[in-house]
Amino acid sequence: MFTIHPMTSEDRTPVMAIFNHYVEHSFAAYPEKPLPEEFFDMMLCASKGLPALRLAKDEETVGFGMLRPWNPFPAFAATAEISYFISPEHTGRGGGRLLLQELLTRGKAQGISSVLAGISSLNDASLAFHSANGFSRCGTFPEIGTKQGRDFDVIWM
Repeated sequence: MFTIHPMTSEDRTPVMAIFNHYVEHSFAAYPEKPLPEEFFDMMLCASKGLPALRLAKDEETVGFGMLRPWNPFPAFAATAEISYFISPEHTGRGGGRLLLQELLTRGKAQGISSVLAGISSLNDASLAFHSANGFSRCGTFPEIGTKQGRDFDVIWM
């Protein structure tokens, strides 16, 4: 059974291990090389009081997610961008959906009415997951990213 907890500085090592897995093995995370654990502090800071959560199975961190402001101007205060990653051995078991729903519920309680996801066009699994969970495509920024020598679009949902 999965449980959800607020993300704290104690989650730095497992969160960065999950994130860096996707850095090294996919187009889900955009950096070219693994990031140091200090990057965790930047991620936590970026959420600026919005939900930042970890997904656990038997108290082991197996995923994390957060909302962060999409734009700093007050006109967009009710809009957030979402990011979340589930360790590969725990995908497809309902934890991602549970984490997504909790982020949306907590965000709504904090006044967030629109949630955006910017997804690499080379990340078919994430595009399918978001579509299956109520997100719809609202725009494409063509060929704005390059990773591992491959250009990709960012699809906004």
